[in-house]
Amino acid sequence: MPVLSSDALNDYIHAHSQEAHPVFGPLVEETQATLPIPQMQVGRVEGAFLKMMVQLTGAKRILEIGTYSGYSAMAMASGLPDDGKLITCDIDPVATEVARRHMDGSPWGDKIEIRLAPALETIAQLAEAGEQFDLVFIDADKTNYSNYYDAVMPLVPSGGLILADNTLWSGTVLAPDGPDGEAIVAFNAKVQADDRVENVLLSVRDGIMAARKR
Repeated sequence: MPVLSSDALNDYIHAHSQEAHPVFGPLVEETQATLPIPQMQVGRVEGAFLKMMVQLTGAKRILEIGTYSGYSAMAMASGLPDDGKLITCDIDPVATEVARRHMDGSPWGDKIEIRLAPALETIAQLAEAGEQFDLVFIDADKTNYSNYYDAVMPLVPSGGLILADNTLWSGTVLAPDGPDGEAIVAFNAKVQADDRVENVLLSVRDGIMAARKR
């Protein structure tokens, strides 16, 4: 039986996934042309998956850790109801300026708030304010994944969902060769051992850990 190349499989996956809203095209083009490490941007398939998770869970309040140029925030916001809200955290003023412009040009810009500060500080402020979030998406510096997970857990009610990106780290979780890979391995093990959640590690794009709070 022939084995398809990863490129061929990727093409097949894209051909059988819903097209993105037209506003995402210019965002992808500007990200690739002007920002460093454009591969950090969530792609069309993962964006569609995130939107579907918002819709399936009925989430109204979302916290995102790691904005970059805004693709994932916009994708999730597109699945929110009219009274929904998404807060996204980042420390990069250049990338978030790109994100804000494209968010404002989308149908969902009024649902998205960018907090430009270290995420753990923002999470602490949200906790102090008594905020709760139906869905949390972690996609920032890998060495802090476990810290982000611990920090957001009190903000997630029973039945809430925590998603974390890049949890296969290009397959190197099988033999991590640096601090980022080691941090991802430790994070995955932490979630797996956490009896507060039900979890599944998915092979969507570069891996998504999904943890539903009991």
